[in-house]
Amino acid sequence: MPPDNQSHGPVPGVVFATTRWSLVLTAGGKGGPDSFAALEALCRAYWRPIFSHIRRSGRTPQDAEDLTQEFFSRLLTRDDLARLERGRGRFRNFLLVSVRHFLADETDKSRAQKRGGGVRPLSIDALAEADDAVDEPMAGETAEQLFDRRWAETLLGRARQRLREECEKAGRLPVYEALGPEGNGDVEEDYAAVGSRIGLSVAGVKSAAFRLRARYRELIRAEVAETVSSPEELDEELRHLLRVVSQR
Repeated sequence: MPPDNQSHGPVPGVVFATTRWSLVLTAGGKGGPDSFAALEALCRAYWRPIFSHIRRSGRTPQDAEDLTQEFFSRLLTRDDLARLERGRGRFRNFLLVSVRHFLADETDKSRAQKRGGGVRPLSIDALAEADDAVDEPMAGETAEQLFDRRWAETLLGRARQRLREECEKAGRLPVYEALGPEGNGDVEEDYAAVGSRIGLSVAGVKSAAFRLRARYRELIRAEVAETVSSPEELDEELRHLLRVVSQR
């Protein structure tokens, strides 16, 4: 299941009534096509934290791949959403609690022979080539902390991808590669040297770096907004993301 890197266009502001997770919560357990599509899109985007959490629980890479597929297949067909309590509408929390319950129930090994018999709407073939070292926890890191780290990395990665796509469409990919979060991003280096590489004056380099940072922040906020259902939750999730990133 490769990450969903589809560009979502401009982010003039956050309208929580139309974010993907809000759509899922509004529909609850009714199973409407719009809510199903929104939930599937979220699953495609955030499979990596689930896979890492399952690997950390002691499963082999192959078992973790199978269990991740099974987890999402079940998630897309059950009605747990109808029982979500007010104030607990964060997709990160919902996924973490759900995968804990899933692993607790996954004690009958004979189920492994039945996997693949039902609807499998998501493909996670890319997981088969996952490097085990990538999912190794840091010293003293719990499965939950690993989940949060992968969650943060996924959110930031999606924001970077969107920023890169925007710059590429605008014909400013060299500017992104020199000044964006995937390039050296170091505006403290010789501005003149950077400008000579990308065809900008020193003032132009400073301005471009400022605009990229501002847009990156907007896109991070937009990505987090897709996983919550209110402005209050958005601010709390952003603070949580900052704490997780600062611990790396």
